Amino acid sequence: MILQSTLSPSSPHPISSPLYYPHGSSSSSFVSFPIIRTHQLYNNISIKCSISQSETMDYEKKNILKWNNIFKRISTMENPQMDVASVLNQCQIEGKKISKWEICRIVKELRKFRRFKLALEVYEWMNNRIEKYMLSSSDTAIQLDLIAKVRGVKSAEDYYTRVPDTLKDKRIYGALLNAYVGAKLRDKAENLMEQMRNRGHAVLPLPYNVMMTLYMKLNEFDKVDGLISEMKLKSIPLDLYSYNIWLSARGSQGSAEAMEQVFEEMSLDPNIIPSWTTFSTMAAMYVKMGELEKAEQCLRDLETRITGRDKMPYHYLISLYGSLGNREEVYRVWNLYRSVIPNIHNWGYHSVISSLIRSGDIEGAEKLYEEWLPVKTSYEPKVGNLLMAWYVKKEPFEKVKGFFDHMIEAGGKPNATSWEILGEAHLKERRISEALACFKEAISEEGGKNWKLKPSNVNIFLELCDEEDNQAAKEDLIALLTLTGVLQDEGYRSFLTGFGDKEVKITDEQVMFNDPEMLYSVTE
Repeated sequence: MILQSTLSPSSPHPISSPLYYPHGSSSSSFVSFPIIRTHQLYNNISIKCSISQSETMDYEKKNILKWNNIFKRISTMENPQMDVASVLNQCQIEGKKISKWEICRIVKELRKFRRFKLALEVYEWMNNRIEKYMLSSSDTAIQLDLIAKVRGVKSAEDYYTRVPDTLKDKRIYGALLNAYVGAKLRDKAENLMEQMRNRGHAVLPLPYNVMMTLYMKLNEFDKVDGLISEMKLKSIPLDLYSYNIWLSARGSQGSAEAMEQVFEEMSLDPNIIPSWTTFSTMAAMYVKMGELEKAEQCLRDLETRITGRDKMPYHYLISLYGSLGNREEVYRVWNLYRSVIPNIHNWGYHSVISSLIRSGDIEGAEKLYEEWLPVKTSYEPKVGNLLMAWYVKKEPFEKVKGFFDHMIEAGGKPNATSWEILGEAHLKERRISEALACFKEAISEEGGKNWKLKPSNVNIFLELCDEEDNQAAKEDLIALLTLTGVLQDEGYRSFLTGFGDKEVKITDEQVMFNDPEMLYSVTE
């Protein structure tokens, strides 16, 4: 997971030149920390490139075709020998001048679609041209955030240490804090938060929001209450995100009354207008608590707060009605969604197919999958995985393997979860070596080192190894789990019945396999 640093020692540091700090520009506003939406915590910092407000909307409209064309060329690269630098260099050879505004717009779009590796490559290309592209602290914070996502926290820390202390502002501290929270590194996050307090960088709700997100991830809901109390004591106003996280924390403790008390306080705050995210959060909590009538009322309130052509509220409505098993409402909202937004992208289909499967309408899910295939811009394996995961539970192995092959034929590249599902199908057939090979393929995929094998699959695998007296395969799986780091996670370990309270013994030989290609040699 940890690769070479973004900035090579031999190259000039991109922020060694004077930084440009635009004044009064909303584009240079500091880190926007995550909000809680429905049942999921979003821990992606939203950091914006620094662009002068003098570059008006007319300029944006005039240039949309140009940046959009470059974005498409980058995002649809098929030649494995090509990289982002090759595409941008070719654009310049063709006589196209690429402005800072266009670079930032391309990065924003890549991050929007979670193409973090490509976004980082855009910045690396820009780093080598600092005489043309003046970088702001916002740009530095974005790079730190991208490095953490692509190469891991250690590489992000290395990058952070290269930033001169005099240039480390709240944006950069915030990006590192978000990296720690994303990795659930509580001690480092808490220490950095204390530094931010001491340096005067924790006077707004944003860093508190991201720390509350950490405690939500760790199921330490009482600490969310503690941070809320600190904010009130220091007269730091709660924003919409603060209230939404607080609602989720109270709801996660199983108390509808406590959650409703927060909502009442929120409603009385003259600076806060509850948004659709507020009602999606409450609806998800009510679903968990079995308060289905209250959940449906929240969904009705959510729908009244949808404005413009925002896609996300529809995704949450569809998903939550799926959680309620209300397929009629799933179809109603889906048809409404299509009437408002004719060109629905992959995630829209993902939400409705997932909801129909959870509602027990597999035929409807398959029909919409077939509808998606000819209109998709690219094959998103997460959509196909939904059906394959259902097949592995209900259909014979041949159906699962056939669908896996179909995904590849349809232009998809199986991700880590795709390989795990196929491995699970092999486990049902008691094929230990084939399942292990699939799990190894999973970790070799891009982002595979962030993948966690489901504890249930670990337990089944270990039981099969015991029944077949296959100690070698058992040790190989331990090596694989060690490589992904999950055995250091006490929460994950608590779900593993095969280990009990015993300490897992890892040999030096197993630890040395820190390269997926090396790992293949364990059983070969």
